[in-house]
Amino acid sequence: MSTPGAANAPGNPAPPSGQIELRIVVTSTRPLRLGPVVADWVRNHAPTDRFAVEVVDLAELNLPLLDEPEMASTGIYHHAHTRRWRELVTSADAIVWVMPEYNNGYPASIKNAIDYLYAEWEGKPMAIAGYGYRGAASATEQLTTVLRRVKATVVDGVGLRYRDHLDGPPGPDATVREDAELLGAVRRMYAALAAAWPPEAVRPA
Repeated sequence: MSTPGAANAPGNPAPPSGQIELRIVVTSTRPLRLGPVVADWVRNHAPTDRFAVEVVDLAELNLPLLDEPEMASTGIYHHAHTRRWRELVTSADAIVWVMPEYNNGYPASIKNAIDYLYAEWEGKPMAIAGYGYRGAASATEQLTTVLRRVKATVVDGVGLRYRDHLDGPPGPDATVREDAELLGAVRRMYAALAAAWPPEAVRPA
């Protein structure tokens, strides 16, 4: 996981350069996985004049199952791993979750990561880059419900289907097979994330 850039205070507009600080979060924690391959593909399509990208890997972050004694809604965080995660989130202007679908649902790792925080999600532009047999359609729908519950701003993302868009077994040698559908979706995703920043709450009157 790369070192976070300088944190922007939550709710502040994008840096003077005009770049949006984007975190692409790999949510699969399995030893052999497609998440880093998909994350690299998503990162490689980011418009570099608009986005400054950092990839964050939940496997490297290694959050334990939620162990904070206080409710996340209090904003009181006791553990160093929680404060580290909070810094990564609050320094982001937008987030793309790279997510597999397991048994028609999202992985436990992503729900655990979301539940560690609360106010930090409000108004944050987010998209989901899901992958699975149907492009992670079920998991994406479920996760969208969760993200909207914590008041994130969710825009349309990307769905990669195994049979159409992914070659090779899980692991670093897998590849993404692009087609017009996929390229169009990733372009629209980045355009929607850019349009959603800054959130309405901090836009000039």
